[in-house]
Amino acid sequence: MNSRLVVVSVLLMMMVSLLVFSPVEADGVVVNNNAQHASLLDKMDCGGACTARCRLSSRPRLCKRACGTCCQRCSCVPPGTAGNYDVCPCYASLTTHGGRRKCP
Repeated sequence: MNSRLVVVSVLLMMMVSLLVFSPVEADGVVVNNNAQHASLLDKMDCGGACTARCRLSSRPRLCKRACGTCCQRCSCVPPGTAGNYDVCPCYASLTTHGGRRKCP
């Protein structure tokens, strides 16, 4: 009798944990209850990141303007003053109409 009670309680706890940790609406779309908090966490200080990225540039205003545009679109700026594009693929993929890299 005790073993049945243990088995039933374990199964019940597993079912409850599945419902709590992965809420899904009736049409199969995963519900994100923390959508507001996630968007706040995704924001970054583009001004500070671009200042650091462009500190050695020969044209700092142009560099910061291009970097700021890329940062707003990608929410990412690679570390360092040049290169490191593998850290932020979106930043590296943006190009001008002429096919050159847009982001410094």
